[in-house]
Amino acid sequence: MSNVLRLAIVDPHDASRETLKNLLLGMDMIWLEAECSRYEFFADVVGQTHPDIGVVNVDADHDKSLSLISRLREASPDCAILVISSAGDGQLILKAMRAGAKEFLTQPIKGEDLAAALERLGSQRFGGDGRARGSTVIALAGVTGGVGTTSLAVNLGCALAADPKNSVALLDLDLALGDADVFLDTIPDYTLIDVAQNISRLDFTLLKRSLTKHASGLYLLPRPVQLQDARAIDSESLRRVIGLLKATFSHLIVDTSKAFSETDMVALEAAKHILLVTQLDLPCLRNVVRLMMSFEAYEGLKERVKVIVNRAGLGSGQISLKKAQETFGQEIYWQVPNDYRTMVDVRNNGVPLTEYAPRAAITQSILALALAITDAPPKEEADEPDDAAAASGKWRGFWARRGRAPKAKTGDEP
Repeated sequence: MSNVLRLAIVDPHDASRETLKNLLLGMDMIWLEAECSRYEFFADVVGQTHPDIGVVNVDADHDKSLSLISRLREASPDCAILVISSAGDGQLILKAMRAGAKEFLTQPIKGEDLAAALERLGSQRFGGDGRARGSTVIALAGVTGGVGTTSLAVNLGCALAADPKNSVALLDLDLALGDADVFLDTIPDYTLIDVAQNISRLDFTLLKRSLTKHASGLYLLPRPVQLQDARAIDSESLRRVIGLLKATFSHLIVDTSKAFSETDMVALEAAKHILLVTQLDLPCLRNVVRLMMSFEAYEGLKERVKVIVNRAGLGSGQISLKKAQETFGQEIYWQVPNDYRTMVDVRNNGVPLTEYAPRAAITQSILALALAITDAPPKEEADEPDDAAAASGKWRGFWARRGRAPKAKTGDEP
């Protein structure tokens, strides 16, 4: 699990509570576990949700709030208290600290001051420099149906899960016809609709129990069973689900639908890497151009898109890499070689490539892709001159331990 800081807040004033929530929701690796508008109920809320930090705005009633802090110190000693007030006089600060507060901030709160206070409290909670381990969201989107987006999403997730340092979840966001569960040969007990409808009652442990864990270590959250349930997944509920998944896992893979609906766009906006999967034929390349133009309407989204060519080397009918890059004006980030027979066997047997064909060129390419987009490369590879070289170097090191050093295909490599 990521070192996320779980917060509960109490503030009887709606306006200041909403302002604080907006600040917190804009911070990565902060999970708002609970909020409360009454001092007298907050101790019970903390006792039930067990947050790392309790944020108490004392302005509504100094006596009640200071008494609450004293109760929290006795009843929930593992919950650090951060006090917020519009009054910054020394007497109030001293009383709050004596009651059990660890940090005190005055309103209006600056984002950098809040982040610094949370970092200090995080250092006490996690040790080290107090910085929580971030979560990397990777969204995969196909430019049309049948380009292998789900195959790539599932096998990329299994490749990332092969590293014991990673905890990886796959969210199937094709709400109508998603089939990630088939690729993993699983029959899930719970789906996205179950998690979305119970998000306020889930913590990290319950969330993991609600997901289906594959033998590879990958956790799956599949699409709803009934078609009509898809309508119950709106943008806001999906943001909450993605937030909880980010707080729980180091990597989140999202397999989007081909509709580029509001829910798909929520996933793309949350992603650090957007892998746009295409093949080298005219209809696919036309859609790449069209999507790139559409992405310009969303600030910062186009810059996070990485074009992935699937089934590279399929046959003589394919457009050349050079012509493809000229067509959509962007370099191809990665090529996944064509291996139709292996992929058919993998899909029909519900077994990931890492298990079924670990030495196949397609498996090697996907493992190398997983390493290339990993946020924390090994130090010995940090001096590589560029991303492609770094990925290749790490890939050689990976297979050197297994007695083989294949070459990953990237860029214009034939």
